[in-house]
Amino acid sequence: MVVGLSGGVDSAVAALLLKDAGADVYALHMTNWEDDDVYCTAAADLQDARRVCEELEIPLHHVNFARQYRERVFEYFLHEYRAGRTPNPDVLCNREIKFGVFRAYAKRLGADRLATGHYARIHRGSSRDGSGVQLWKAVDVNKDQTYFLHAVKEEALAETLFPLGELTKAEVRSIARDRGLDIFDKKDSTGICFIGERPFREFLAQYLPARPGPIRTPEGQTLGEHGGLMYYTLGQRQGLGIGGRKDSGDAPWYVVAKDLSDNALVVVQGEHPLLYSYELGATEVSWIGPVPAPLLREKRLSCRAKIRYRQQDQACSIRKSGDAGVLVSFNEPQRAAAPGQFVVFYEEDHCLGGAVIDRVHPQARFAGTALEAAI
Repeated sequence: MVVGLSGGVDSAVAALLLKDAGADVYALHMTNWEDDDVYCTAAADLQDARRVCEELEIPLHHVNFARQYRERVFEYFLHEYRAGRTPNPDVLCNREIKFGVFRAYAKRLGADRLATGHYARIHRGSSRDGSGVQLWKAVDVNKDQTYFLHAVKEEALAETLFPLGELTKAEVRSIARDRGLDIFDKKDSTGICFIGERPFREFLAQYLPARPGPIRTPEGQTLGEHGGLMYYTLGQRQGLGIGGRKDSGDAPWYVVAKDLSDNALVVVQGEHPLLYSYELGATEVSWIGPVPAPLLREKRLSCRAKIRYRQQDQACSIRKSGDAGVLVSFNEPQRAAAPGQFVVFYEEDHCLGGAVIDRVHPQARFAGTALEAAI
């Protein structure tokens, strides 16, 4: 059993539980970002992983996937920002790195199974012939990570264990403390290493040139200047610098579109209808297992979905759109759905899969083809 050991408490307890269960456990720690600066904790995480392995008396392997990470995750991250979208690289990191090249490397070490400290569950024997797997939410709904795991291939999940799926975060920390692991109270990671706690604008400007442009209303009134469309996401309120205007009320302003053709940031004031949408189009659909039967029959699939990690599941229906996309219709309007983010589908606790949000259909429409295209 090869355990992906990050240096944090979750993966450490996953390794501990597997060893207690009698598994022949090896740890594998990966480095994905090599830039040596004060914001990236890669070196400290490796040292924590080494201490954990000494305490648990298990071997540690260290592998560098920085090149693959840049090619498969970071370039995608930059490409999406260039296109005016808001990417979520964590989903791609799971599919391409942790359950891609990492899994392949573990198998070369002789691994029969891979294990990680993710909060999720796997149900095996889901198909009629007893084969196949299903991805299910963790018992701890506040820590559930199926949103980020929805694009992992079924064959990879079939070879994976999630030892923490039945535990709460509090229980995991308690186990680590009771067993004397020094990292029992280590702070949870809050993002991907190449961003970390660093100023986001400063970091992104190193790779993409900022192009300032106008901040406008849907009617074309110019309110100010933005620092670059890549720095904003739909629904954003902070950092616009246009509050306190004499010609408008006290209600806050929100981003509702990025007009790439004019390099303009489109904003509205208050809880405007343009912030909400009942329907969105999505592409790059990933199903865990076979395509749901209703979609194969050109019917609607009724399920639930979320358009961001912390959101509560929302009732919706899905139908095919073109050769490789889906159209998702929600029972209630969704606020600030952002192209580039993921919509992930569920039936109760069962994660069916997900897709990349490609276009959003607001309740109200812009007048003018340029802004219509931007939305």
